[in-house]
Amino acid sequence: MTVSTSERLTRAVGSTSRPRGRRLQASGLPWILPALVLGVGLIYYCIGYTVYISGLNWDGASPDPLSVGFKNYLNISHDPVFWKAVWHTAIFFVVTFVVQTALGVIFAVIMHSRIKLAMLYKVIIFVPVVLAPAIMAPVFRQIFAANGQFNSVLSHLGLGFLAQPWIGQESTSLPVIMAITIWQWTGLTFVLYYAAMSQIDQTYIEAARIDGAGNLRVLWSIIWPNLRGTTVSLGILSAIGALKTFDVPWLVTIAGPNNSTQFLGTYIYQMTIQLAHVGYGAALSIILLVVALVMAIILQVVGREKADR
Repeated sequence: MTVSTSERLTRAVGSTSRPRGRRLQASGLPWILPALVLGVGLIYYCIGYTVYISGLNWDGASPDPLSVGFKNYLNISHDPVFWKAVWHTAIFFVVTFVVQTALGVIFAVIMHSRIKLAMLYKVIIFVPVVLAPAIMAPVFRQIFAANGQFNSVLSHLGLGFLAQPWIGQESTSLPVIMAITIWQWTGLTFVLYYAAMSQIDQTYIEAARIDGAGNLRVLWSIIWPNLRGTTVSLGILSAIGALKTFDVPWLVTIAGPNNSTQFLGTYIYQMTIQLAHVGYGAALSIILLVVALVMAIILQVVGREKADR
């Protein structure tokens, strides 16, 4: 029985394509190996090692650390500074997220209204995002000092009675830190909302205009529901960012006065580096990791439920 030329070609191609396919699949491993080593070999190893250290009474240098089991975690549960840091983190997250969301939406709506010099305004709003906190910290310390520029402005406006040492007293130091953070990150919120608004189908807005809807009605009933996904993402980022907050409170107030701007990040640094309680600091780090994961999951689930509704 004779085999046609086309059949021979088909068999030849099929026989040669299989080994090549196997070689291509095998050669893909080196491309993912760096990410695999980084994700599994480094990150998860460090987490596991931190869990191990959290069960020790260790200063980070002694060759004979003492195993204490869960004692560090029990001590944390009775630590008033820890609970103060948790309270500050919760307030910080709620205030900064709400204010940044409101300002971001307002700025994005204004920029979509085709105002003049819109590009200049976008740059001005976004510039604080790219400024390093280490550069701006001395500026803010000077501005909010007892004899700083903020009190001088209040005096020139006839509001001198409001002047006070803003970062030198417990009642106002935390609001100052929140104000600085809002100033720093509102630009990022604005950019994300501006991009999300660009994806909204304009026919919906035009239909609402024809039905007589005003600006506030369009914003509340059409624009805001379409920004839900962006809001959930920003909520997760803000929650994790609040838990990781370190640079601004440390560089501006050094977590003071009297722990009034103490956060989990600054407390971990103090216990681990300054006081050399490495085991205690590791236990605080594990608690921080667990809280961050729980908050991210909760915000993600709540966002999905609202989207389904």
